[in-house]
Amino acid sequence: MDNAIIVNIHSEQDIVAARQHGKRLSKKLKFSTINQIRITTAVSELARNIYLYAGKGKITFESLFKQQKSGIKIIASDQGPGIKEVRRVLEDGYSTSGGLGMGLPGVKRLMDEFIIDSHDGAGTTITAVKWVQ
Repeated sequence: MDNAIIVNIHSEQDIVAARQHGKRLSKKLKFSTINQIRITTAVSELARNIYLYAGKGKITFESLFKQQKSGIKIIASDQGPGIKEVRRVLEDGYSTSGGLGMGLPGVKRLMDEFIIDSHDGAGTTITAVKWVQ
């Protein structure tokens, strides 16, 4: 994690900062324009979820290099209340905020790899990876 960039999420301005870091890193890693948008959208959703549901947390960005492939790893983590029904929040159309965001199912579709680790009362960590095609 020596190449990690961490953006603390405490306010709506931090969501914007996280988006900017995601866009900048995805451009540096030579993702196509459409995949830069996908990554930025996923980062925005993850950061917004931290802000709305946990109040604070962080987004960590890492550059990945594996067998002549490059990619980006995004880790969204918080010490909030956790997610009681992980399976349910991964269903399309499910919203606890009444919003029209794409939610975690959308993030999962936008990225190549998606892992959610959440425990009721103990916070949430979501790891999402996108590889350069």
